[in-house]
Amino acid sequence: MKMVSGDSKIVEKKIQLESDGEAFILFGSHDKNLKILRKIFGVKIVARNGVLKFEGEIDQVKKLTDVVNNLIKIIRISGKLDEKDVDIVIENVKRGIDHIQPEQTIEVFIKGQPVRPKTEGQARYVDAIRNNDLVFCIGPAGTGKTYLAVALALSTLKSGSLRKIVLARPAVEAGEKLGFLPGDIQAKVNPYLRPLYDALTDMIEIGQVKKYIENDLIEILPLAFMRGRTLDDSFIILDEAQNCTVKQMKTFLTRFGIRTKVVVTGDITQVDLSPGEISGLIDVQERLKNVHRIDFIYLTRRDIVRHRLVQDIVDAYET
Repeated sequence: MKMVSGDSKIVEKKIQLESDGEAFILFGSHDKNLKILRKIFGVKIVARNGVLKFEGEIDQVKKLTDVVNNLIKIIRISGKLDEKDVDIVIENVKRGIDHIQPEQTIEVFIKGQPVRPKTEGQARYVDAIRNNDLVFCIGPAGTGKTYLAVALALSTLKSGSLRKIVLARPAVEAGEKLGFLPGDIQAKVNPYLRPLYDALTDMIEIGQVKKYIENDLIEILPLAFMRGRTLDDSFIILDEAQNCTVKQMKTFLTRFGIRTKVVVTGDITQVDLSPGEISGLIDVQERLKNVHRIDFIYLTRRDIVRHRLVQDIVDAYET
């Protein structure tokens, strides 16, 4: 970094990119990302012959340099750059938060690139799952609660440290009734389990998912079907746990056996239980808060990794 025109506040910084492909991903379609960075940091950005040159106020140039270096790390790890990556890295640099380290990535099966936490909260969540037998993750929609848990479950199956994945969800109506859906009981509960299938098929091929299910390596079922079972050597995920009653939560938490890891996820602002019924996910926070090897992770709007509008929608409803 060097001073420009004798003005101690204006500096110049250059960054060398490795390839044209890296530059194309970093800049975005029609230089979309560069335009965003120019607007936010008020820094002159010139891209020429694989070199990025920044010129502007020293504080803004430093922040922009940190942002670009972190975006380059993401590209070199994953081979791509999502819109949300840019938003999150900018926000983290503004708040003085270190970028997610490469060792926090999660290797999954077929679709090439590793899954990785994209925010500080998600990184804490991944660490908690790796270091505890039971983890509760509570946060709004779009924060990666289910997605990251499924990725870690697939990673344990791949490594052979656990032999089975069990994905469960309460079949609780959100304003609609199961009885009005056509088909047998399996057809009626499938819509409730669809998000779990979606998370799996985003990481591994559909045919591979079917093979694992047929071989009983992956089991996806309504919570009610967990009663009376003991599961050893398993990675168990209970999704949408805010719709469990206190009794159902107790029943579920007493199901897992030896060498089993359990992750419970939910959003306590979206409870669909009958009026007056206490959510087991709300209740369990007080009951188990001081139990060893149990961790509670709370994600917030800052951890939302869906479309930019989702964060604004969550803010509007919270207000």
